[in-house]
Amino acid sequence: MTTSEVPGFTEVAPVRPGEDLDWVALERYLRDTIPGLVGEFSVLQFPNGSANLTYRVAFGDRQLVVRRPPLGQLAIGSHDMKREHRALSGLWVAYDRAPKPLAYTDDVSIVGAEFLVIEYRSGVVIWGSDTVPPVIRAMPDHGHRIGMSLIDALIDLHLVDIHHTGLINLGKPEGFLERQLRGWRRRWDAVSDVGPDHPLMEGLADRLFERVPVSPPPTVLHNDFKLDNCQFSSESPDRVISVFDWDMATVGDPLVDLGTLLNYLPDPDGQELERVAIPGLESLGLPSRQTIVERYAARTGTDVGSIHWYEAYGIWKTAVIMQQLYARYARGETSDERMGTRADRMDGVAARALDLLGGG
Repeated sequence: MTTSEVPGFTEVAPVRPGEDLDWVALERYLRDTIPGLVGEFSVLQFPNGSANLTYRVAFGDRQLVVRRPPLGQLAIGSHDMKREHRALSGLWVAYDRAPKPLAYTDDVSIVGAEFLVIEYRSGVVIWGSDTVPPVIRAMPDHGHRIGMSLIDALIDLHLVDIHHTGLINLGKPEGFLERQLRGWRRRWDAVSDVGPDHPLMEGLADRLFERVPVSPPPTVLHNDFKLDNCQFSSESPDRVISVFDWDMATVGDPLVDLGTLLNYLPDPDGQELERVAIPGLESLGLPSRQTIVERYAARTGTDVGSIHWYEAYGIWKTAVIMQQLYARYARGETSDERMGTRADRMDGVAARALDLLGGG
């Protein structure tokens, strides 16, 4: 069973209005570039993501994934298909959850932007308890097992040897946190004037700059690691088989990935404050965030004493992304109605991050 076969959930759908590409030019490019493509050409869209435009392209029974940046004005350094191709080219042989890249081009005459082509893998993406396949749902402790598989997939990524693989060249570890903070502050400044004011976001940025921790040794970073960027076997909760969306991948402080993951997870063991966790995850039975952190520390030997700072940073970064998505909707650059509500919880999540840092 794939996600598309979970009752009430659609993995792929007809292309949204306004998000069609030049399919004739794309078909011609793919047939000329990737060997062995035969059969009728067809396209469906992955409708559940929030940013990059991602399509499942088929040539007869052969399926591929095509990804390009969203339409309209893009934040500096975001939606970088060239970076994603570079990261996957180095990762897929060392980290089997990374899809194999098949092609990349910056020729914007084909579909209007640079784009990436990667292999398609069949499996399930878990967006909430209602998207867990019945086979997995019937297994004991399936939610806990999903969560432990998720953190193990992140740990295994961070254990990839960045020097042996050459992935050290994907980023600049020295001064990583300060550089990331400055970059995300620029992104916030570019969209902060769209819609209502969010003064807590300014205070949160200042507090993060004031308390930058000392980084552990660098690793490969996914930089947006979360449950719905992972794919599971349709028959087992015990292993992530694919990780998606590598367009922000780099080399730097590994606790950034852990903090980002924590920011997306509910905590069944504690008071539930405002978060960006996907609705429905709180009933999935995931392990607590403390359990996740303890697993990470035990397997990697990393000092996690500053993890609250990293979670607060993950919240701030995700809130900036929420505002970027809202701004795209407000400027009329997407027909996806979900984007119109992306910034509704901005003040609540900013307050949560300030609480993690010791109050506002």
